[in-house]
Amino acid sequence: MNQLRPMLVIALFFVAYLLWQAWDQDYAPHPVSTPTAAAVSSDSGNASGATPTIANTGADGTATAAQLITVTTDVLRLTIDTRGGSIVRSELLNYPVTPRTKKNPDPAPIRLLDDNASDYFAAQSGLVSADGAAPDHRAVFQVAQTSYALTDGQDALNVDLIWTDASGIKVVKRYTLHRGSYVIDLDQQIDNGSGKTWDGNAYRQLQRVDRPVPVYHNFLERISDQSRYGFFGAVWYSPEQKFNKLAYDKFQKEPLQAQATGGWVGMMQQYFLGVWIPPTKEADTFSSSIVDNNGAAPHYVIRTVSPQISVAAGQQATSSAQLYLGPKLPDQLQTIAPGLELTIDYGMLKIFAEPLHWVLAQLDKITHNWGVSIILLVLLINLVTFKFTNAQFESAAKMRKLKPRMDALKERYGDDRQKMQQAMMDLYKKEKVNPAAGCLPLLITIPIFYGLYYVLRDSVELRQAPFFGWIHDLSAADPYFVLPVLYTIVMLAQQWLMPPQAGMDPTQQKMMKFMPLMFAVIFLFFPSGLVLYYVVNGLCRLLQQWWMMRRHDSAAAKATA
Repeated sequence: MNQLRPMLVIALFFVAYLLWQAWDQDYAPHPVSTPTAAAVSSDSGNASGATPTIANTGADGTATAAQLITVTTDVLRLTIDTRGGSIVRSELLNYPVTPRTKKNPDPAPIRLLDDNASDYFAAQSGLVSADGAAPDHRAVFQVAQTSYALTDGQDALNVDLIWTDASGIKVVKRYTLHRGSYVIDLDQQIDNGSGKTWDGNAYRQLQRVDRPVPVYHNFLERISDQSRYGFFGAVWYSPEQKFNKLAYDKFQKEPLQAQATGGWVGMMQQYFLGVWIPPTKEADTFSSSIVDNNGAAPHYVIRTVSPQISVAAGQQATSSAQLYLGPKLPDQLQTIAPGLELTIDYGMLKIFAEPLHWVLAQLDKITHNWGVSIILLVLLINLVTFKFTNAQFESAAKMRKLKPRMDALKERYGDDRQKMQQAMMDLYKKEKVNPAAGCLPLLITIPIFYGLYYVLRDSVELRQAPFFGWIHDLSAADPYFVLPVLYTIVMLAQQWLMPPQAGMDPTQQKMMKFMPLMFAVIFLFFPSGLVLYYVVNGLCRLLQQWWMMRRHDSAAAKATA
């Protein structure tokens, strides 16, 4: 029973949290589709004082796509539109939309960038110049072939797109993809064949629509959809201002305008993100804007603009950047750019979630099964916290022993609660019983519960991670509700093993009887990995509770012999 009170507190906190998030998703202010200017000026630091303009266009653009080319590596399949040289689709080949099964052994891969109007998300780049020719993300490039693929033994793949102007300016936009990597190198090489100096700026931007509003059939279906609770929007980082989020409903009220050296801009969702990363020593301008989409869902743009580039007549210059299109894997992200690992959103309990994720990752290297790793994590936590839980059981045993004397105090003082409380405190002091000793495990349990919840919800490694048998995805609910039922049985066993504690009034006793049913309903919609954690943890506590009660009963029997 002493284990059920902490779980009741956790449940109430968690249900309140889910209710608040559901209300925020449904009733909080959402972005307003307000028409914006057709072009947004960007402070580029042009020496001549002229300010180049970066045109904003939606999915329709100014004309239909000139040509689509496909680029395939071992982990990515990209579709590049020769109009602008923009990447309009990116498929993550190692991350299927649905789990692989015997009936569906080759499901479609996740599409991060997408040119469908309802899910539009594109990585665009270009050059702008106040007084010279320059290809922006609407200019038409030429390409030598329409299909590129990384071959066996090849570690890198180059894709060149070429734009020329009658004035003598030539630009080669080169994408370089690497084996096993989600990082794409972009070089925009400017050959100045004109008779005068070319001045301009390079820019890179991500353009996206907000996610479609999901349709739910009931409230329980709504709160069980874990993807709705993760952040979906723009993000950016600078060494001075650190990691920042920019929700789509803040684009109009709090537009981004910042100078940064060694930063990046991106857009992220639950497990994946797209990020433009300028050179670390380049002082760029970060900005955001909203693009009207002819009455349809507006497009949100976050961009980075380089300092002025000057290319003398007959000379050549190159502007470089990197584009990351992939999963939020902490070990990889922290090696790509400073602060990029912060896009893994563990919420306010990051201090607990990150160590839990690290321990799970180390265990998975041994077990190669995240479910088994969760079980081992339970055993480790119980080993570390054994002393505290042991003190909790000791306190419960002593309180149970004092129950007849406490009942006598209630009869003696009747409705005089002040005198009764004072008499109980004197009794606790005399018998050296600390009724608050059971609260310490609660202080440990709650952070672990929430931390593990965030790990299971936002760690891409656990997405579609199978356990055994019927559980094919530890980040999703148990499809047959086996684990919630098992946990309910464990809670009933705890109730049966531990009689009501001293001082518990009839109302509390009734609440405790209904707790197993309440948890059965709540855990139906929790990630199965989290329910697995609490099934194993409940079994460990049940065994510990049985052992402590047996030991105390044996000691009491010897004392009375």
